[in-house]
Order: sequence, then C-alpha cells, then structure tokens
Amino acid sequence: MNAVPIPLAADLEALHIEDDRTGLSKDAIKRAFLDNLFYAQGKFPALATRNDYYMALASLVRDRLLQRWISTAAAYTRDGARTVAYLSAEFLMGPHLGNNLVNLGIYQRVQQAITELGLDFDDLLNREEEPGLGNGGLGRLAACFLDSMATLEIPALGYGIRYEFGIFYQKIVDGQQVEKTDKWLRYGNPWEVMRPEWAVEVRLGGRTERHGDASGRERVRWIPDRVVSGVPYDTPILGYRTNTANTLRLWRAEAPESFDLEVFNRGDYYGAVNRKIVSENITKILYPNDEPLQGKELRLEQQYFFVSCSLQDMLRIMRTQKISLERFHEKFAVQLNDTHPAIAVAELMRLLVDEHDLPWDLAWSITRQTFSYTNHTLMPEALERWPLGLFGRLLPRHLEIILDINARFLAQVRVSFHGDESRAASLSLIDESGERYVRMANLACVGSHSINGVAALHTDLLREEVLGDFHALWPERFSNKTNGVTPRRWLALSNRGLSALISEAIGDGWVRDFDKIRELERFTDDPAFRERWHAIRSDNKRVLSAWLRRKTGVVCDPDSMFDVQVKRIHEYKRQHLNILHVIALYHRLRDDPSFDMAPRTFVFGGKAAPGYRMAKLIIRLVNAVAEVVNRDPAVRDRIRVVFVPNFNVSNGQRIYPAVDLSEQISTAGLEASGTGNMKFAMNGAVTIGTLDGANIEIRDEVGEDNFFLFGLTVREIASLRARGYSPQDVYLNDVRLRAVIDALRSGVFSPSEPDLFAPLVDSLMLHDQYFVMADFAAYADCQQRVDEAFRDRERWTRMSILNTARSGKFSSDRTIVEYARDIWKVESMPIRLLTPAEVKAGFLQ
Repeated sequence: MNAVPIPLAADLEALHIEDDRTGLSKDAIKRAFLDNLFYAQGKFPALATRNDYYMALASLVRDRLLQRWISTAAAYTRDGARTVAYLSAEFLMGPHLGNNLVNLGIYQRVQQAITELGLDFDDLLNREEEPGLGNGGLGRLAACFLDSMATLEIPALGYGIRYEFGIFYQKIVDGQQVEKTDKWLRYGNPWEVMRPEWAVEVRLGGRTERHGDASGRERVRWIPDRVVSGVPYDTPILGYRTNTANTLRLWRAEAPESFDLEVFNRGDYYGAVNRKIVSENITKILYPNDEPLQGKELRLEQQYFFVSCSLQDMLRIMRTQKISLERFHEKFAVQLNDTHPAIAVAELMRLLVDEHDLPWDLAWSITRQTFSYTNHTLMPEALERWPLGLFGRLLPRHLEIILDINARFLAQVRVSFHGDESRAASLSLIDESGERYVRMANLACVGSHSINGVAALHTDLLREEVLGDFHALWPERFSNKTNGVTPRRWLALSNRGLSALISEAIGDGWVRDFDKIRELERFTDDPAFRERWHAIRSDNKRVLSAWLRRKTGVVCDPDSMFDVQVKRIHEYKRQHLNILHVIALYHRLRDDPSFDMAPRTFVFGGKAAPGYRMAKLIIRLVNAVAEVVNRDPAVRDRIRVVFVPNFNVSNGQRIYPAVDLSEQISTAGLEASGTGNMKFAMNGAVTIGTLDGANIEIRDEVGEDNFFLFGLTVREIASLRARGYSPQDVYLNDVRLRAVIDALRSGVFSPSEPDLFAPLVDSLMLHDQYFVMADFAAYADCQQRVDEAFRDRERWTRMSILNTARSGKFSSDRTIVEYARDIWKVESMPIRLLTPAEVKAGFLQ
C-alpha cells in the first residue's frame, strides 16, 4: 500500500484550511460555528439544545485563542522568559465567553453572525456555567490580575485548584440562605485542556528518617502514608487586543491507581475504590467547613497540594528550558496571594534541599528571592494558623523545615532587638501562647523579599499594627499596591451602552489605557452628553428591574434611586447598619406620610459562610424587612427592599451598570481594600462610605463633593474603645435607633418567632464590635444628604460622570505595572503571532 503523502505547509495555506479555525470574518465565524455543532457536538439544528449551541460558539472562540496561546508558549519556551507565578487558592474568573470576545475584538461581529443564524446571542452568553472557584474579592482580584498581565504582555502563570464543586449556589427559602451544590462542570468546560502528561505526585502524612549520604552529610528522607497525583487543567487567558495568551493552570487530585483490582477480587468492593475517593476529596469542594478537625485537615491538604504541584511544575519548566536550578529565582517571581499558599516557602526548601541536594544556605537565598507576599486582611483572627499536631501529622518534613527556619530566624531577631523576648515571641513562626500553632502569615513574611498591602490605609495599618514587628525588622520590604479591577470585564463587557457612549466621545483607547478615561471630564458641562448618559443609565436600570422581577418576584421602580450593597455578608461589612437605616426610614414614612423623599430601591446581595450564624441571620433580617415593607401599601411605592440570591460575577455584571448609590460602609480599619467599590465607581455610581480601605483613595480621586462620607475614623474608633464604648448609651440617646432596636426586639419583622433576631440585638447592645450603633446617626444623616443630591438630576448626573472619569487609578493594569516594576522586576514581552502554517511547518521539519 502506498503511504499517504503529508501535505506541505504551503499546500495547507493554499487550501485555506486554517480559516475556519482562526478567521475573524463574519462568514468564517458562521462556518466555524456550524462545523463545531456538527463535528464537535455531533448535532444538527433539529436536535441541538441551547447548550449545544453554546458549546459550538465557545469552541470557535477557543480555536481563535489557541493560535495566540501556542504562539505565547512557544515564545516563552524559546526565550526562557522571566515569569510571574501567581499562587492563589481562589480564581473567581467569571464567564469566559463574553470576556474573550471583547479581548479578541470580535464581540459585535460574533453577535451579528449568531443573530443572522436565527439564534439569541444573549441567551447563548447566559448559558455558560460560571466557575465558582472563589469566595469573593480575593479570587476576583486574582482573575483581574491575570487579565491585566496578559493585556500588558507580562509572562505569567496562574496556579490554583480545580475544585469539582465551587462556592455553593445560594437559594433563599423562607428568607433564609440555603446552600446547594455548585455543579459548574455538569455540562463540561470547553475552555480547559487537560494535561495528564504533566501530572505530579504529592506526598502526605507519614514520617521522616535521617541518614548520611556518600559525603557524610546528613540527609532526610520523607516516607509518606499516602501519595496523590496532581493533574493540571489549563485555560488560556487572553489579553485585550494583544497576541499574548497566558495560562491559568488548575490542579485536580487523583489517586495514582484509581481502582485496586486485587482488593476488588477479594470481595472488598468499597475498598477497591476507597483510595480514589479519598484522593479526589482534596479538590472536591472550595473551602470545606473547617470547624471540625477533619475540615481543618482538608483545608491544609488543599493548600499544600496545589502549592506542591505548582512548584514541581515550575521545576519541570526549568528543565524543559534548560535553566539551572540555582537560577530558580531569576526564572520565576512567585506571588503569594494571601496566606493560603504560604506553605510554598517550606515546600520549595524541601524540594531544593531534600530532592535536589542544594546546601541549606543557598536554598534559603533562592527561596527568599523567589517569593513575595500580599496580605489581604487586618483582622488577626483571619491570619491563618494551624495546630502544631495537625500540621506535623500531615506534613512532618515541612514542620521540621519550619522549625529549622524559625530557629535561625529567631537568632537573628534576638541580635537585632538585643534579646527582646517579647519581640521574639511576636515574630516567631510558632505561636507558643497556649496550644502551639504554626503562623502562616509569619512564615510568608520571613520567606519573602517583599510584603505588600492592598490600599494605602491597609498598608499603613500593617506597618503600624498587624505586622508592626516585621516592619521594625525589615522596613524596606514593605510597600503598598492598591488593588484594581479590569475595565474590560467591568465596563467594556458589562456596560455595553455606556462603553459605546464613552468611546464615541473620547475614542476606544481607554479600554487598554484606562488613564484616558479622564478625558470624559470635559463632557460634564455638556447638557446633551449628560442627557445621553442619564438615558443609558436609565435603560440599564430598566433591564435590571426586569431581571430582578424574574429572579425575586419584587417589582422595582426603575425611576427610583437604586441603593445597592452587594458583597460577601460579614458583620464588619455592616449590611445590618444598612437594613437598620431602612427600618428607620420605614418608621419615618409610616409616622409622617407627608415626608418628602425620592423613591428608593434597596438592593442587597451576597453569600454568608455556611458556619457563620450571625451573617446568615443578617440575610434573614433583610428578607424579613423586605417582606413587611414590600407588602405595606403605605410605603411600597416609595421604598422597596430586594435580596438578590446567589450573587456572583455574572450577577455583578448585571447589577453594577444600574446602580445609583454604592454602599461601602465597613467599619473603618477593617476592610483591606475592597474592589466592588471600584466597579461601582467605574460604572458611574456615587459612593456612600467610611474612610476605610480603598474608599479613601476613591474619595481622593473623584473629589469630596462626589462622595458621601460618614462615620468614625480608625483613630476615633481606637479612642472610643479606650474610653469605654457603651452601645447602650447610644441606644438611649438616639430616638430613631431606639425605635429600630425595639421593633426587632418585639418581633415586628418576625411575628411568628418574636425572639428570632434576639442574638443580633444582643450583639449590638452588649458588644457592638463593629460600631454599628456608634455610626448609625451619622449614616442616617448622610443618607438625607444623598436624597437631596439625587433629586437634583443634573447634579447627580455630573457626579456620576465624574466618578467614571476619575476612576482611572483603579484599573488593575495600574496595579500590575507597579507589581512588575517594584516587586517582580519583570518586563513586557510582545508576542509575534505564529501563522497556522508556521505551527504546522514545525511538525513537518
């Protein structure tokens, strides 16, 4: 039989075979869509489901990413480019399809092609299952950073966990949060590529043994109880209008041998698959409940698993690129996104010393030059620590390494602070104050060359309080890198109407260079522009009103003020301050029907951690107030209350464009930065807020006249606490607040369970840890100023335009430029797009 000749690259080019894979014309998009429906989904239109159509559309977009992805990987491999490795336990990416269409520059073309094929383009966009691989701001920040690094053409890899079930799906049943499984993978994920050939082994448990090597040096061998495999799944992350497509690499845990035939043949059917079940539990779910010991152990397993997989992968990349181990810190700049990946410090030491025979001092020098650490919290209880016994059982070798690092470090501390044992106790990697714990934030600080906060106030408080002793020891390591969000997703994609108006006025350069958004300022005094701005925002509110009615049954007036607080539910974020004000307003309207105010729709949304009882009670209170207010004919045309279930990235994209007032009312000194505040401002919402987190910088940028400020400052809170704060005195001296608390006590909003909200009332009256009572009067008075401003439509529209025009600082592009320049020391690397013929020619040579 004659061999089939392999076609030459030129032949392939001549046949235009690549067009339907890479072509960006409308006709090429149509052909690719229909081909994918037939060849990839195995369907024809009469049998195709909406999910088939979505998968066909996603596949054609992914094909166009692959050309850029392969070109990027080829360039990085060829040049051995210095690379940022971003380690994060969370990546809350949001839906990929719309964002990729924007970044490819073909959103409108694809929309037109799909519409001409007789399909509903928006319906296909909404078919995508959102990967809930994060809890909130931390994971969403990581996603914004990946977008910015690709847009700025910075070589980067994101490393995390491929949770089979993400953050729970929130339902509201009888006013209460009910958690349902987030089955984001049930229909498959068209954006990822499984890489089983790059799987690695991760050891857990067991013991260590010491022995001498041939040169007489003591060596340590870790003998584990069990081994799991880490399998990588890669997703391309495309930059905006660039050829750069970086990689998000997520790890899935598997058993090295998923089925034990010998055990099965002995009749132990459960035992035959037990190893598979136990191994896969590691990446089964995001943030298991860590109240029981088993939950704590699983959390630690998750963190170590993805860190070990990632560092081993980096070593594989170095071998591929023929870079010597001693240059690890030159090849990789590894960023620890909070304390979850802090175990990487000990793991890299283990790999370098135990697996690759490097001397301790050289390995420690490499390690310290490799890592940098971002702190995301000011709450001491949120700084991770692990019981020493648990840590030693799961990671015996790492505990030895940490104790060794600690001994050397404390010797340095005692020299630097002249034997000050209180400083040594504060800085130690081990908390010895009671039950012994490993302090992960301290490990991250000691093992990193850079430590940064995420807003100016947050960084100041790190230096002065939370990490004050580390700052005294190493002031040069500390810097601020105020967070940012990507304008591609949060304005260009989610607010298409406003984006079109902005581009018409100042050009579309702002999408890539968000500093250019400042050029909008000159339009604030243009009556025609203000009218169009107001009209687009009114349209957005009508769209949101219709969606809210479908989702919740609540009818909202799109002409009312949309007053919105959507974020994770936590007492320090003070959703209860907001709802207490709603109750006070309800009382005012009931007592004085002639009271003049602009109609207002209060929108709440956010998830409470399953074990956080007080946060769940706040959700129940919001829904209880909504039940009363929305049914009361005396007030329901003037105020409405709605709780949006299952707040996530997709729902955020619907909500942010339609908001008038952004509620950023956390207790001063407790919110590290916040990023929702930036998304709201970017979309033209006006903020009511405290001097907390990035609120301070937002107010500085947009101007005092375009921000509603209230509340105690950090120093005022400290002074009040020192004098002896009494929330009961506040209650007695404020008639409005007293009426609100008494209504909660008497069961006005829970007649069938009069004591339902007693725990919340008791918390406020006896402790008020987050100064809700202390800030209530100032908040209510500030809300009156908000009402007056909103009723002056021209003034409010000017404020809205200026909030958008002056939000340029809050692009994640600016944040990444600062990280790259000051911490990572990495430069942009433009990518030349390989043609399909060049790629194929590489295989034919």
